[in-house]
Amino acid sequence: MEDFRRTYLRLCKEGGVEPQESVVARLQESRVSAQGSRLDLSGQSLSAETCSVLARAFQNDTVFTEVSLSDCMLSEEGAKVLLAGFFSNTTVKVLDLKGNNLRSQGAEVLGKLLARNKTLRRLVLEWNALGVWDEAFSLFCDGLASNSVLTQLDLRNNQINHQGASELALALKRNNTVEVLDLRWNSIGLLGGRSLLEALQKNKSIVQLETAGNNIPSDTLRALEQTTGHNSDRQSNMRESRSRSQVLNKEIHKLKEEKGKQFLSLMETIDRQREEMGHSNRSTSIQIGQLQEALNERKSAVNSLTAKLQMTEAALALSEQKSHNMGELLTRVKAEKEQQRERQSRERKKEQEDSVLREGKLLRETQNLTETNIQLRSKVEEMERRCKSQQQQIFEVKQELTNSTAELKLRLAQAEDRLEMEKRRSKQALEDMDSLRQKEVDHVNRHLEESERTLQERIFKLEGQRIQLEEELSKAKAACVTERAQAEEELGRVRAQVRLEEQEHVSSLEEKLRSVRSSLQEVQLHCSQQKQTISELQAKNSQQSIEMDGLRRRIDELQQELSGKDQERVAEVSRVRVELQEQIGHLQAERTAQGGLKEKISALEREIKVLSSNHREALLDKESEMSSMLEKLRLKEAEIQRMREDEATRASYLQSAILTYVQGSPLGHFSSPKK
Repeated sequence: MEDFRRTYLRLCKEGGVEPQESVVARLQESRVSAQGSRLDLSGQSLSAETCSVLARAFQNDTVFTEVSLSDCMLSEEGAKVLLAGFFSNTTVKVLDLKGNNLRSQGAEVLGKLLARNKTLRRLVLEWNALGVWDEAFSLFCDGLASNSVLTQLDLRNNQINHQGASELALALKRNNTVEVLDLRWNSIGLLGGRSLLEALQKNKSIVQLETAGNNIPSDTLRALEQTTGHNSDRQSNMRESRSRSQVLNKEIHKLKEEKGKQFLSLMETIDRQREEMGHSNRSTSIQIGQLQEALNERKSAVNSLTAKLQMTEAALALSEQKSHNMGELLTRVKAEKEQQRERQSRERKKEQEDSVLREGKLLRETQNLTETNIQLRSKVEEMERRCKSQQQQIFEVKQELTNSTAELKLRLAQAEDRLEMEKRRSKQALEDMDSLRQKEVDHVNRHLEESERTLQERIFKLEGQRIQLEEELSKAKAACVTERAQAEEELGRVRAQVRLEEQEHVSSLEEKLRSVRSSLQEVQLHCSQQKQTISELQAKNSQQSIEMDGLRRRIDELQQELSGKDQERVAEVSRVRVELQEQIGHLQAERTAQGGLKEKISALEREIKVLSSNHREALLDKESEMSSMLEKLRLKEAEIQRMREDEATRASYLQSAILTYVQGSPLGHFSSPKK
């Protein structure tokens, strides 16, 4: 720790940079623990110069195994220089870069760091902006794909979109070491979730994947959880198998050590016997003349030894047969175990199929129940629509009543009071019926209130119109005072007609009230029927819960049976191991007896190898001599050929000279006319 502080100060002096007091204080506060040391520089605003000095300090191996640089307000240049210092570091295993707003250059340098560093196990990059630039994030994903050491990666709140998720999925298809990946609070979406799901179908190393706050549908989240669960089960099985293999390797190593010790002891005894034999041979060489009879006895002893060797070979053959038989027994035992496993797997498959069928039945029943609920809801909505229509009719009746006379207003007020009482009763019945669905009823009530408000507004408007009409009537009355005498007869007739019309309106209103009462009775009957159906559904749900409890108990019993069978298998395996160890001891004893014979065979093989090597060397020498002789012959043939060519040229020259001489001589002249 002190050495790192000194190197930091020395590098600051060499670079002409003033050391930050906060960094020096944190270096003094940090301590070395049994697991390593942790350097905490979180919350310190590091300049580019200090980042360069720290990078030069981290290039060499340090004492720190965990470095925290969270919330340090690193600039692009400072982050680039500082992260470059971790390329060749082989001691830091945990690096925290939370809340440093790393962007494109930071993502590129992080990709290079992951591609070059071979010791970093955990990397925290929370609260950064690595996913803003797609090209830089793709470089980061390439570095992650080529990494073979990192096991934990934290990418929370990094603005990763669906394209970045697809790049990350491609990297995870090539990476087989990352076990924990945190992608919470990004914007991955549906496409990114599907790409991650495809990557997890090929990647078998991720055990924990956090994807909350990414607008991913629930079905893809369930699929991701299932795949991570399968991976975790696979990892646990692999760990168990590794632990078992380690235990078996330790046992095998112990057996090998014991065999080696036994072999060394046997070699020591053999050496001692050889020394004794050498001493005896010396003594016998001195007393050869006197102990010829002893030699004959030795010959008989040698014959007996040869017989013993034959006996030992026969015993070895028997032991080999026994070992072969034991191997067959082991194969049979393994076959029986495999048959038992297959039976158990079949039973489990049958049970799983039964449970799947039961679950399917339960799902079908639940679907039927949901359909009945939907039908009931539709009925309730129809009843509410009827109520609305009835209320509209009532409001129309009110409008008609406002146009009627004062006597009709009194009667209509009484009718409105009765209607309000009936409304209250109907509302109470609907509230009792829809207690399980209060939200929908509240929505409907709000809608009714709004409609009532609108109708009241219409009533106010109509009253205004009525007032205007009354004013017009007053004007008309003032204008028609002169014509009153003539219109009295007509008014009498009109009053009679109005009375008849009022009686007809009253009868129609009474009929409408009767219809409203009948509809309310029907609504109450529907409510009672719905309550009965709800009670039946609750009874069915209770029966299904009882069946599920029985299935769970059955599963627990089967698990207990499986655990008992596993214990029995372990006991059988231990017993077989003890027997095999005993047989291995016998075989080792027999192998020690075979060791002497193998040594003799090895000595003979060595002699044969020496002879073969000598023979090969002689053959090589002869081949080299033959090749040299062949080259000499080739040279001689070339010289002879050249001499023959020279002789041929000389002969041709002589022949041409003789011909020229004969032609130039006088005999040639005399001989020419004869021709």
